[in-house]
Amino acid sequence: MPPSPNSPAEQSPVLAAGAVLWRRSPHDGGLEIALIRRPRYDDWSHPKGKLKRGEDWAAAALREVREETGMECVLGAALPTARYLVEGRPKEVRYWAAEAAGGTFAVNDEVDRLVWLAPDAARARLTYEHDRPLVDAMLRAVHPGAAHHR
Repeated sequence: MPPSPNSPAEQSPVLAAGAVLWRRSPHDGGLEIALIRRPRYDDWSHPKGKLKRGEDWAAAALREVREETGMECVLGAALPTARYLVEGRPKEVRYWAAEAAGGTFAVNDEVDRLVWLAPDAARARLTYEHDRPLVDAMLRAVHPGAAHHR
């Protein structure tokens, strides 16, 4: 029996892009990762959002980081693409490691909090399991050969 037209296999995926945003701590020089809280979902995640028509993946990632965090950033290495279902529809999110390059967070329509956390704390705070491996992938991209940074 073929899949129904409304099955996830038959629906085109929602396309989105984002970043694991990082910086050097102003306190001790250690690596910190930005997480955002979206009150609509009461979750903690990496900044990301849907591509606009005609927008390329990297441009979408830069725009979403700016819109959700107020931060300008420099995209680094591509990270693994996350694929999961949202309300039964497939979603594909391409991520980059992104170094913060200035800016100031302000509460906005989608995000009410931004926190900078050490990698282990960020991994623990993330709401969704599929977001956690991105922390490790970012650490490997920023510091090849190193497994963990606290």
